[in-house]
Amino acid sequence: MYRMKTRVLIFLFMLCSLSLGAQIRLEGYRQADINPELLTGRWKARWISMPGEPANVYGVYHMRKTFELGEVPSRFIVHVTADNRYKLYLNGRFVSLGPARGDIYNWNFETVDLAPYLKRGKNVLAAVVWNYAEQKPVAQISFNQTGFLLQGNTEIEAVVNTDASWLCMKNEAYAPWHKPVLGYYVAGPGELLSASKYPWGWEQSAYDDSKWLPARTGIEGGVKGSRDYPGRLLVPCPIPPMDLQSERFEAVRISEGVKVPDGFLKTETSLTVPANSKVHLLLDNGKLTTGYLSLLFSRGKNAEIAIAYAEALYEGKEKGTTKSYSLPAKGNRNEVEGKRFIGYEDKVIADGGEGRDFTTLWWRTWRYVDLTISTADEPLVLEDVYGTFSAYPFRSEIAFSAPGHDELNKMLDIGWHTARLCANETYMDCPYYEQLQYFGDTRIQAMITLYNTHDAYMVKNAIEQGRQSIVADGITMSRYPSSLHQFISSFSLWWICMGHDYWMYRGDEAYMKTLLPAYRGVLSWYEQWLKPDHSLGYVPHWFFADWAAGFQSGEPVREKEGNSAFQDLMYILTLESAAGMERAFGIPSMADHYMQIASAIRGTIRTKYWDAARGLFADTYDHRSFSQHVNSLAILAGIVAGEEATEVMERTLNDPSLIQATIYFRYYVHQALKAAGMGYRLLDNMQIWRDQMALGLTTWAEMPEPTRSDCHAWGASPNIEFFRILLGIDSNAPGFKSVRIAPSLGNLKEVSGTMPHPAGSVTASYKLDKKGKLTARLVLPAGTNGVFLWKGKEYQLKSGEQVLTVE
Repeated sequence: MYRMKTRVLIFLFMLCSLSLGAQIRLEGYRQADINPELLTGRWKARWISMPGEPANVYGVYHMRKTFELGEVPSRFIVHVTADNRYKLYLNGRFVSLGPARGDIYNWNFETVDLAPYLKRGKNVLAAVVWNYAEQKPVAQISFNQTGFLLQGNTEIEAVVNTDASWLCMKNEAYAPWHKPVLGYYVAGPGELLSASKYPWGWEQSAYDDSKWLPARTGIEGGVKGSRDYPGRLLVPCPIPPMDLQSERFEAVRISEGVKVPDGFLKTETSLTVPANSKVHLLLDNGKLTTGYLSLLFSRGKNAEIAIAYAEALYEGKEKGTTKSYSLPAKGNRNEVEGKRFIGYEDKVIADGGEGRDFTTLWWRTWRYVDLTISTADEPLVLEDVYGTFSAYPFRSEIAFSAPGHDELNKMLDIGWHTARLCANETYMDCPYYEQLQYFGDTRIQAMITLYNTHDAYMVKNAIEQGRQSIVADGITMSRYPSSLHQFISSFSLWWICMGHDYWMYRGDEAYMKTLLPAYRGVLSWYEQWLKPDHSLGYVPHWFFADWAAGFQSGEPVREKEGNSAFQDLMYILTLESAAGMERAFGIPSMADHYMQIASAIRGTIRTKYWDAARGLFADTYDHRSFSQHVNSLAILAGIVAGEEATEVMERTLNDPSLIQATIYFRYYVHQALKAAGMGYRLLDNMQIWRDQMALGLTTWAEMPEPTRSDCHAWGASPNIEFFRILLGIDSNAPGFKSVRIAPSLGNLKEVSGTMPHPAGSVTASYKLDKKGKLTARLVLPAGTNGVFLWKGKEYQLKSGEQVLTVE
């Protein structure tokens, strides 16, 4: 009866604030450039597509609009989107790509100022639009209809609105191309391009489009909130355009069948492949990257060019098939001799023409590119091969120095590179295999953003997409956007905690308040699994914890009835995070309710899970298993504190019989280290990262060897902890309005760093003399105060610079 009343109460609380949450929408990155009239109702522009083509089949299409201008205006704003994707050109110059990934109810459009590319007289807008249909990446949601939409901002730009005056054609040169890889792969097909069918120069003004067909027009564009609108609900893109920077390969590591000329790859130096020959080139980028590969070539009619991409090469001889989940080791990533190449692939069949430029439609991930060229009766001239780096435009705003400890800066560099490659239009678990935004991963990625940049767009977009993924039951999907639903119930809890992180480090309470109904729904769903003994039953779906040996399918050890310390402790931490937000800007009685549940569960943890003989918390009631994970969470939840927490942490680190945390969950182990007063041991626990550097990785891997993915941003947590634990800089109040600085220097005698803060930046610089006296130079931004803690003593800090000398 109590539980039923509680759930009814929660439902009423959700209803009383749901109207506010339902109306929230993120402002666009270029919101100020959007005509307010376009943010209500329907547009004049219509969705267009290829006439005579089925609505949802694999296809690549080109669309053009020719228009005249008497004068070049100072601004010419248009809003553009497509399904699945587009690239937009004006007078032959690339101007935009998108749309940034979203869903049917939140379909992003990009806002672009075309004025810099316009000219007096004739102008030509040209777009390539493609639909992967059933072969689309899992991260790609579609309305299952190919479409392109471009809307002028005002009457001045209305001349380019999409309608039947646009011309279009289907590009028959493209077909999907599949080359299996090892492990779970859902990032979309490769491209098979027959150059003889390609409409070369289609984007240029001089191209003859007289044989193209008038576009088929569909429904008008309609923004989110339009009355009775059955199409994609348009919203302004909430994030900036992606970085696009030219990037050169570092070296040719293997060359078979041809002599490579000096300067090839480094400059536009051509390589000629003789007729009736086969050439193999292994290109090394020097580090992992994400971007669009371009291959420039001439002649070589009927030559086949296979372009394969891999993060690293594999050791050993080929066994079994690429569908196997038994992963071989990759060894040192810098070594290629005696190894085998496995990677997805694009393929081009040359037409014998001059000045051909193959650039992939969607971006790829590679350190190594394997080129295999088979010519027919005509030599092929390979004029250039290069990449265009593409990723979210993060800018690192940190500084760090630890004289004599260069490996720490290298760790930060690798971590930042990893974080960048795992962020494109959303955060992603990995750029090569999945490109999916998993909310467990994303919590760590968001914290990396908050500790390394002033950027708020990406973090807020990720939080919002968590809300957009919620199903009627009340929980989020594990990952979103995603065209294939998957539920990791634990990630719904980490999603709430990610919101709490954002509140603590950036504030934004007006927005955070709109999320509370969604948080209540998640926690209400969890509450139905509470048992009379104040612990959770067996929570359904995939309860992922870590890819630890001893955790089947990554799940913590649980009994049939549930009985899992991991579940209970994670629930406590989330309830208390939600309670803090409810008390600050929500419904205080909800905060009381959450704290009552948390307190009831907390009161049973020691009775159920504490093993006095081992001085550790067991994973289950029956004490058959122990893990670093559970004991770390017990410390973070405050089940043990002070000297006892230190003792538990010592055993957690030193007992090899415990299930060991891998790269992902080290984030929580290190937080527990700090909470137990042992932050000084942080650098002693970096061996996982040192091992990866010794293997030549340029990004952090998904798991210790053998690993599927070489790039998982959940491993970049040192980019947080070198500042939060080592330098000791942390938020001491919502919005980072107060700063808490409690350094844990370990063996370092000198270290300094600067990190971003909503009001500017925070700097901490430490020197420790031979007698143990610490000199600390601390700089807080204007309007901010704080505290400094050292050896149990607390010192008040004010904005500006201050120098403390403490024993």
